[in-house]
Amino acid sequence: MVDISLLDPTTLTNILLIAISGTLICIGVHFVPVGGAPAAMAQATGIGTGTVELAAGSGLVGLITGAYMYSNAPGAPIALVLTAGAMGSMIMIASTMLAGNLVYAYGVGVPFASAQIKKDPITGERQDTYMSKGTQGQGLPTICYVSGIIGAALGGIGGSLIYYVLVGIYGQLLSTTSAVAVAGVFTIGVFYVNAVVPSYGVGGTIEGFHDPKFRRVLPKDALTSFFVSLVLGIVAILITAGM
Repeated sequence: MVDISLLDPTTLTNILLIAISGTLICIGVHFVPVGGAPAAMAQATGIGTGTVELAAGSGLVGLITGAYMYSNAPGAPIALVLTAGAMGSMIMIASTMLAGNLVYAYGVGVPFASAQIKKDPITGERQDTYMSKGTQGQGLPTICYVSGIIGAALGGIGGSLIYYVLVGIYGQLLSTTSAVAVAGVFTIGVFYVNAVVPSYGVGGTIEGFHDPKFRRVLPKDALTSFFVSLVLGIVAILITAGM
């Protein structure tokens, strides 16, 4: 049995890092353009699936690339592990959005247009003139694409940071293989929890950081996620008492 003190400065730091990691995952979800079923029918802007799937997909890829960097470069600085996690997640979401736009453009035959803005803040292109009648936008215009990549980076950093912290904790108590397995499973659990939290706030679809819904729901969701992740951090530490 391991003697655990939640008031130990190192323990408190680890719990706080896990809480921050979970919050980053939650914030990242709001940046990714979620279109759900309407986007799958080209009737809304975004990727045609939900927040949980997108957070888990991008986050798990980020976790894998971050873990790969951690295991193949012993003693690597934390910044390198987090960067690897962010890059893996960004590539995954960027590839998904690119594939989606190919289907929208050449399969469905619709232009990319946002319903939330008159002009794309990045390209300056008019959006309203390309809106198909009866839709809430279609495809993934430039602003949505950029927002999605930012969200993926935040999710990848969050997942890699949780993994980095947990492997450091469990590695002192278990074999390397077991520590990696336990840390990976727990990190996946944190991903799913922090993907479900924003799904209630988003309530269907969100285009990205330019969407009015982003500014309206993000503060509440991020605060909720922080406290939920704080509890998860405490649980992650307490389970070491049985090791």
